[in-house]
Amino acid sequence: MAVPKSKQSKSRTNKRFANYKATATTLAECPHCHELKQTHAVCKNCGYYDGKEVVSQNEETK
Repeated sequence: MAVPKSKQSKSRTNKRFANYKATATTLAECPHCHELKQTHAVCKNCGYYDGKEVVSQNEETK
């Protein structure tokens, strides 16, 4: 059975995962208000998701 001769250091082990690059979130147009929103999320502008109002937007009175 193959056995390592000595323990690998934490830094050497972590080098395998060091080539990760974060990507920007995907944006799509909201079909209701046509603003850019994150995919599969409630629109922050109008509060709609999948054609239904999920979050009610209260009108501010002056």
